[in-house]
Amino acid sequence: MSDLVGPRAHDDAVRRLVASYDAIPDGAPVRLAKRTTNLFRPRDATDAPGLDVSGLTGVVSVDVDPATGRATADVQGMCTYEDLVAVTLARGYIPYVVPQLRTITLGGAVTGLGIEATSFRNGLPHESVVEMDVFTGAGEVVTCSREEHSNLFLAFPNSYGTLGYTTRIRILLEKVPPYVRLRHVRFDDPASAADAIARIVEARSHDGVRVDAIDGTAFSPGRIFLTLAEFTDTDPTATREGVSDYTGQDIYYRSIEERTTDTLTMADYLWRWDTDWFWCSGAFGAQNPLIRRLWPRKHRRSDVFQRIVGLDTRYSIAHKLDVLKRNGIEKRERVIQDIEVSVDRLAEFLAWFDEAVGMRPVWLCPLRLREPDGPGSATRWPLYPLEPGTTYVNVGFWGTVAVPGDAPAGLVNRRVEQKVHELGGHKSLYSEAFYDAETFAALYNVPHLTEVKQTYDPKDRLTGLYEKAVKRR
Repeated sequence: MSDLVGPRAHDDAVRRLVASYDAIPDGAPVRLAKRTTNLFRPRDATDAPGLDVSGLTGVVSVDVDPATGRATADVQGMCTYEDLVAVTLARGYIPYVVPQLRTITLGGAVTGLGIEATSFRNGLPHESVVEMDVFTGAGEVVTCSREEHSNLFLAFPNSYGTLGYTTRIRILLEKVPPYVRLRHVRFDDPASAADAIARIVEARSHDGVRVDAIDGTAFSPGRIFLTLAEFTDTDPTATREGVSDYTGQDIYYRSIEERTTDTLTMADYLWRWDTDWFWCSGAFGAQNPLIRRLWPRKHRRSDVFQRIVGLDTRYSIAHKLDVLKRNGIEKRERVIQDIEVSVDRLAEFLAWFDEAVGMRPVWLCPLRLREPDGPGSATRWPLYPLEPGTTYVNVGFWGTVAVPGDAPAGLVNRRVEQKVHELGGHKSLYSEAFYDAETFAALYNVPHLTEVKQTYDPKDRLTGLYEKAVKRR
């Protein structure tokens, strides 16, 4: 089909990538030459040319075994989930886990740990990878899997480009129906919500109804909603409720408090959070009814808001206005983080968070390591050590908080890191981090990463993980 890239174009793109690597001077930083990003940590500027990944943005092939029904897709590393889903959903399939923002790339999700509401049964995106072609720091394309170059395969998740960049990823696909029926279930305290998460994840059902996906929104300490999704073939267009559309004037996250049930198409469910960047579009006026009518629908999406934030970061617009308004007495600290704690520590973390940070809403997303062959079959991933058989909850919070004018850099973020560490949890590295080198090495198994890096990046061309995540290089 014309929506596929095909192997010949893919091979040509890989050759251009290799040539662009050869053009980067020795000692210069090796980075991707791409305009978009879903990272929230600034980096040192560089004049060195980047890796040409312009031809690695599509789906190479989709294959379905007629005997077993097993479906896979060969996907280029820079393919966004928006483009990936457009190809697979047209065939009735989706990736096992589809991160919630359209322009997250498959390669980025695999090397940087994406997550979404199916993660309680399907794990994280890298857990449904069959094999990968990785362009390494040695300038070579290495095919790796659980059987071949397994040390690279297992260390790649959470390596953030320190071991190389994916050119091709073969992933498993899940057959899905066209609609998703939602139930928004309210809980009056974090402990009750955590207990319900634990039960639902184990049973994969609630009140006798199957649960195919689950996430939550905590609007306040006493107002927490779990959204339970059931994938369904039942056509709702003939019912009174019909199918909702949150790409127009209506706003998805507000509907969670306003409705007890809802129905979306599968595509709209996958991108339900993207239109308003969860709830963060309000910072740009996009939730004001008048501005929303004037704001073109095609520009109500996460990458547009991300570019606005990028301009603000580059020119310090908000900071300059804040200094004028507050006269230096207070300032705002950006706190954009996703953390994970085991479900039995969730209520404790949220109680601490309300007192120490006070930001709401927050997003809740349960996850477990995928067990493809039943209990005990989960894979341990060395750079992000989650325990098999344990239910975790990802807590996402994104915004700014007031801090004293003389507060050190990262005051609140450092407190979050310390608390998550105390609770035995983990923090994603897509945003700012402030750990000291020793603590960081222990949390993210840097000694093992260094050992693998010596094999696939012997000249140390690629920036190290601590240098990227904390030192902003």
